[in-house]
Amino acid sequence: MADPIKVLLVDDHQVVRRGLRTFLEVQDDIEVVGEAADGAEGVARAEELRPDVVLMDVKMPVMDGVDALRKLRELANPARVLIVTSFTEQRTVVPALRAGAAGYVYKDVDPDALAGAIRSVHAGHILLQPEVAGALLSQEDSGSGQGRGGSLTEREREVLGLIADGRSNREIARALVLSEKTVKTHVSNILMKLDLADRTQAALWAVRHGAAG
Repeated sequence: MADPIKVLLVDDHQVVRRGLRTFLEVQDDIEVVGEAADGAEGVARAEELRPDVVLMDVKMPVMDGVDALRKLRELANPARVLIVTSFTEQRTVVPALRAGAAGYVYKDVDPDALAGAIRSVHAGHILLQPEVAGALLSQEDSGSGQGRGGSLTEREREVLGLIADGRSNREIARALVLSEKTVKTHVSNILMKLDLADRTQAALWAVRHGAAG
């Protein structure tokens, strides 16, 4: 059996953390390895525990979720961050996604849907609602990466299109009959050539510039 997905809970409300833990402890393939009450503690715990997925609130004292995401990126922490928020406004969710979150769910999410979201981001997927993807695109600098698409190889364009479709590295490897290691190399090259920070930005770039499948 594969190792369980290690999850860190970061939320300033103990009741919320307790509820999330209760949801997740009945899942055979998910293990809650720790909790934190604010973004600064969350970053420290993520560095200490090295979770696979962090469930992160946005509005917290000391350090909010967006700043915590930026700090984790600076530290090159490999954890995938799933925002868990009670705020539905795009102005709250969009900055978190731009800072590197792999997606978001609302705090009233169905337990099975939450577990599914954790599995999905752990597998490399990006969870974006259409309206939020549109907001991200509208805020993007239209010149970002402009003209650099021509530096991509044909294979890199294929990989980019599959990233835009929400495919994980494993799924891309299967679709293109490549090893996952080769796919990871292609993804790194795409991000470098287009001067992008992560897969979310790559997916948005592909949509903006017509490279999506």
